[in-house]
This record gives sequence, structure tokens and C-alpha cells, in this order.
Amino acid sequence: MDALEYGARPADGPHDVIDQVTQVLVEAAAIAIQPRFGRLAAEEIAEKAPSDLVTVADREAEHLISRGLRAVLDIPVVGEESAAADPSVLSALGATACWLVDPVDGTSNFVAGRPEYAVMTALLRNGEPAAGWIVLPESGQLYVGERGSGAFRDGVRIRRLAPPAEVGQLRGAAPTKRMSGQQRARLTEARGRFSSLGPGTLSAGVNYTRMLDGDLDFVLYQRSLPWDHAAGALLLAEVGGVTARLDGAPYRLVEGRNDLLLNAADRTCYEAVRAVWCG
Repeated sequence: MDALEYGARPADGPHDVIDQVTQVLVEAAAIAIQPRFGRLAAEEIAEKAPSDLVTVADREAEHLISRGLRAVLDIPVVGEESAAADPSVLSALGATACWLVDPVDGTSNFVAGRPEYAVMTALLRNGEPAAGWIVLPESGQLYVGERGSGAFRDGVRIRRLAPPAEVGQLRGAAPTKRMSGQQRARLTEARGRFSSLGPGTLSAGVNYTRMLDGDLDFVLYQRSLPWDHAAGALLLAEVGGVTARLDGAPYRLVEGRNDLLLNAADRTCYEAVRAVWCG
């Protein structure tokens, strides 16, 4: 397991690194996030962009997580909030190794007191995810995986059942918040072809866990920021899933594209959904 072999670290092996990162995330959630769940004062919430919230919990959790990750592996950390404040930190995504952090994924849910939010971290190697973590603080669930070694939920390997072969039986989600009018119209046309196609949970991390659990067969995204997708895409790939553009190009964290991104439970499901959308 070479993916985690970076820098000076106090651990004895890769699994110790995975456990240490898990502890960093869980502790940051307990200190900075969960005590504020649904309890934020108005002055603790701001907009960093239109309809894009950031809170004191996001910023404090990112600080705690970044400090903890550097103690595990002393490599650059790219956090969602630090990148919003200084986009130059994104240059580290192409480094030999770096951490990628989304301290509160689903901030609007978190602010509203809805439990569908996640804490996510990925370890990148040469711009590609080598390991990923998704913590769901309100349910206490942990999803973790290392490239080539499988995906695990609460320590148990995830073996996702194959999605239905019939398009009409597929269950999907497509967040529409940032879709264009044309894309929303296309979504309305396509919706009747599937068993269900809703908006999802407003948290990419939670949507990925629902795919891993078999509750969703595909999710179509308009926005594909690296901290939203790195951990989830790795975990999904480890159970046979696909994350790719609708032109067939695989998802790349550092490519700069921002067109539609399709996550599917397997290649057959991906091709079926793509055919409906593009047909």
C-alpha cells in the first residue's frame, strides 16, 4: 500500500495513517461542528458567494483538520475555505502529495439543522485521490477507502449490489441549484425515464454514501469542485462505480472543467443514464 507512504509520520504503517486521519476528522467534528448544529447565530453565518454559505464551524473545523493532518503527514493542505480566501493554494493539487479538505459539506443543511452534511478529506498523489474519508457526524458513520484496497463503512467492506439492468428501474439524483435553464428542462424531460430522479440531499458527501449503500444508482452534478468529489469518487470506484463527464472523459481533479459530471454505480448504469440524457 504505497499510496500513504509520504513524509515523516509517527505511525507504523498505512493503516495507522488511516486511523489517525479518522480520529482527526471525528475530533474536529466533535469540537467545532456538532455543538453548533442548528444553533448558529446570524453573525456566525456569511455568504462567500451568492447562495454559498460559510460559517464559523466551517472555518474552525478546517483549521483543526489541517493542523491534525499535517501532524500525520507533513504535506500541503488544500481546504475549501482556504482556497476561497486565497485561490493560489489550489496550485498544491498538482503536487506529489497533498491533503484535500471539505470541513462541512452541505453547509446549508447544517445551518438549517438538517443532518445531511459530511466532513470529507482525501489524500492526493500527483493530482489523483489515493485515499478518502467521509464522516457523517449526526449518524456517526464513517466511510473510508484506499485506492486498490476497497471501500469500508464502519470497518466493514462495502459490497454494493449491481444496479437494475432496466433504465426504468434506476434511482437517481440531480441537484438543480446550479443547473442552467436548458439543463433543468432536459432534466424534466428525462425524469420520467427512471424509477425516481430527485434533487438529492444538497450534500455531495451524503449523496456518495447513498450510492455506496445502494439507495441511489446515479447522481448527476453540474458543479465538480475537487473537495466535493475527490473522496466520494475514490470510494465509488472501489465498489465498481464510475465518475466521468458525459462525453466519456474520466473526472480529473485538476482539469478545470465544470460541465456535467455523472456518478454511476457501474459502467452499464453510466452508459444507460448517459444515453437517456444525450439521446
